[in-house]
Amino acid sequence: MQTQELVASAQHDNLDVAFGFANTMAAGIGKLAELNAQFTRATLKEALEFATKAAEQPQDWAVLYGTLGAPVTRKVQEYSRECLGIMSSTHTELLRVAREAGEARMHRIQVYLEETTKHAPAGSEAAVAAFRSAINAANTLYQTLGNAGQHAVKVAQTNFEAAISTASTNARRAMA
Repeated sequence: MQTQELVASAQHDNLDVAFGFANTMAAGIGKLAELNAQFTRATLKEALEFATKAAEQPQDWAVLYGTLGAPVTRKVQEYSRECLGIMSSTHTELLRVAREAGEARMHRIQVYLEETTKHAPAGSEAAVAAFRSAINAANTLYQTLGNAGQHAVKVAQTNFEAAISTASTNARRAMA
């Protein structure tokens, strides 16, 4: 493959990656917008029902007000879980796109290196080996960082779930 073809291929692949990121982000934002719309509709519906009951039975307003906390807490927890799920799936998809792009980039670099070493002058084998070693080390580093990032996301998600569970338990105790 010629250098110009490799550059053109790299530019094309970079555009594909950029559009892949944009599509993934747009899909995630769309899901979050839909979740927000659903949450808002449900909240407004419940607020209307509460206001209607309060208007019909003003003497029972304090009792109605006391029963409002648990459903709201449950809805907020459900919203938080769904929101976290959307963000997590979007993040996972972005990592997949990035990983595929990185693998494609490494393949292009290896092809370019192979093409270049075919025409390398005699005695440059040590320099070529050092360059390959550096590329392999960088690739290993990228993979390690990607794995560490995925692990950090899983830990954060677990901690978030634990915090929601604790808040839910505390809210139920406070309501009782």
